[in-house]
Amino acid sequence: MLSKLKYLILIFIVSSSVSLPQIESQLFLEGARITDIKQEGTSLWVATYGQGIYQYSIKDEKWTNFSSKSSALENDLFHCVAANKDFVWAGANEGLFIYSKKNKKWTKKKFSQGGEFGNWIRSLVYDEKKNRLWIGRFRNVTVLDVKANKFTDFNRVIDNDDKTNNFASISAEGDSVIWFGAESGVHKFFAKNKVEDGTSWKYFKNAGRFFNGEGNSVSVSDFAFTNKEIWFGTDEFVTKDEPEYNIGGIYVWDRKIKWDRISKANGLGGNGIYCLARTANYIWAGVYEFKKNDKEIYGKGLYLINRITKKVTPIDLNELNSTTSNILSLFYDGVNLWIGTSEGLLRLKVGNELAHIQKVTDKKPTK
Repeated sequence: MLSKLKYLILIFIVSSSVSLPQIESQLFLEGARITDIKQEGTSLWVATYGQGIYQYSIKDEKWTNFSSKSSALENDLFHCVAANKDFVWAGANEGLFIYSKKNKKWTKKKFSQGGEFGNWIRSLVYDEKKNRLWIGRFRNVTVLDVKANKFTDFNRVIDNDDKTNNFASISAEGDSVIWFGAESGVHKFFAKNKVEDGTSWKYFKNAGRFFNGEGNSVSVSDFAFTNKEIWFGTDEFVTKDEPEYNIGGIYVWDRKIKWDRISKANGLGGNGIYCLARTANYIWAGVYEFKKNDKEIYGKGLYLINRITKKVTPIDLNELNSTTSNILSLFYDGVNLWIGTSEGLLRLKVGNELAHIQKVTDKKPTK
């Protein structure tokens, strides 16, 4: 009998009119807390909170560690990573660490603006077309012109709300739009325009029809994109005194006027969203729950959501040989779904057929 996971993926494949691929799951970096995963060329770059930065050579299947243990870095606690052909950038609490592939050395960049928390780097996205790096800081967003090695800071405070300038996530939608998740709302930047041009930016918060006007505030943790929708993962933070502060959940916007919210009421294990990833007609979500009694966060596992029907299906992590329900980061490389947990990095290999599934499932479903 097929396991639940294999059965689920079987349905996924059959409904897409594509043959069933081989399914494999493998654990890497056991014990490491995986905070971010990015790919550059034939290398996977992995940020950890405790073991520094790892490079995985996909071709050679070889891991290289940069950390205080290997004497390559002075810091081991990282929140995010990005890379291009010449550099690797890693975000930590005390600044931006930069690795020159040519010199094979790390340096550290400190930021003068933003006060005490201005050097807390929480998100990094590299724009290959513009050759610039977006740096999401606890205070301010910075853009690095890589060729000119020029850093420019931008204060994005809206309506005197400092939380609109506290950046938690950044995601590129193709090469046309950059989305910035803040602790209060979301910023949209049209990448073809000049960063300094105020008309290049738009801001959305949970007021009126945006995010259904729910909660006292909305903190955006991650994004997933389709041609007709944007999926916003949001943080949960509720207390006895403020039960509506950040209610969490996944908001699905049709890019017009409709907003749907997917939450515990729909089958998620919690309303906090660590991360999102898209594979064809499905959205994967790493979920947590914030307990207002003890004010602690508890990992609630991995969920698969049909983006057409919005049906939520929990993944049995035992079948992936995961020892934790803390799913902190996700990255899909077109063949493998890389699952970053608090206890290591999982690779779920679904097969090359997924590249073809994308074309099939993007078609408008027949009624």
